Amino acid sequence: MALRKIKLGDVLIPYREKCNISNLNPYEVSGVNRDKEFFEPSRQVGGDTTNYQNVPPKHFACNLMHVGRDVVLPIAYNHTNKIKHVSPAYSVFRIKEDCGLLDYYFFIFLKSDERDRMFWFHTDASIRDGMTWEDFCEIEIELPDLPTQQKYVDVYLAMIENQKAYEKGLYDLKLVCDAYIEDLRRKTPCEEIGKYIEERREKNSNSQIKKVLGISKDGFIDPKQDTGDLDNYWIFKKDDFVYSPPRINVGSIGLYTGGNNAVCSPIYVVFYVKDTNILLPQYLDMWLHRKEFLRSTDFYSIGSVRNNFSMELMKEVKIHIPDIKIQQAIVDIYICYQERKEINEKLKNQIKNICPILIKGSIKEGSNA
Repeated sequence: MALRKIKLGDVLIPYREKCNISNLNPYEVSGVNRDKEFFEPSRQVGGDTTNYQNVPPKHFACNLMHVGRDVVLPIAYNHTNKIKHVSPAYSVFRIKEDCGLLDYYFFIFLKSDERDRMFWFHTDASIRDGMTWEDFCEIEIELPDLPTQQKYVDVYLAMIENQKAYEKGLYDLKLVCDAYIEDLRRKTPCEEIGKYIEERREKNSNSQIKKVLGISKDGFIDPKQDTGDLDNYWIFKKDDFVYSPPRINVGSIGLYTGGNNAVCSPIYVVFYVKDTNILLPQYLDMWLHRKEFLRSTDFYSIGSVRNNFSMELMKEVKIHIPDIKIQQAIVDIYICYQERKEINEKLKNQIKNICPILIKGSIKEGSNA
């Protein structure tokens, strides 16, 4: 069967069901990232979440209002067996049964910079750079027949299965680290880290250092805006910690491992471990990235200026500090976990990059049928 054109509105069924849960926390609300995946915790959760929407299994959720702003269609497919909850701003839908379009094929079709630009183009008439549901439904796409779609979906799913198998081994390593920590809870008393760390407040006089980095939940990042005068920026060095006081709760803290000094905005806090013969920076970094710690920063920063987690609050953090040899053993496993995590991210990027190739192959095969 040759290729056929369809309008999205002919194959999509809108779905709107409120969750009717008034107090969902950030770990129970999903957002959608640029890689078209659900993520938790969500960055913003309102006070009353009753109007938040359910996204059942085999349903899509997308934020059409952000297409023009990000030049990306933020959309994700719920391939799990659990209901997810998203902001009322999202559009939720499923694909009609027996309409000639497979769920996963449509998802693969969407994972492409070219498709994102196509959706972005359709926001030109919008005052707020968004896309309406009606405009979304008017978009036409070409489809090969179902056997051809299934063939390329099978290739994609096989790659995903291999990546997930690797990821399982990754989380097994994480469980080993967590088991170490739980064992320390029983054997080693907690103590505040204040006496082991020191804030670094070295200004970048005369803008001598030009390398500027920010910090996000994904680690150190290049600044998105012009940095301007660098004289008041803080210098940080190898094995220094940098964190964002109002964003540490989502993981915006990192241990710098670069060889050359760099600078960061004065809105960040920089500190270092004073004696690495007592406390390893990598061991502390592992503690500061635990979900339990990140969640606790919200509680301890309540009542502070703008809910910032200050350096004074950081000094009050309590952890278990065992013998340096035990720390090193845990760190060795943690480093292995981090290395495998980086490889896993590369595998995920490779799968993302091959999606347009799969679609192109399916279209070519369909046109020759």
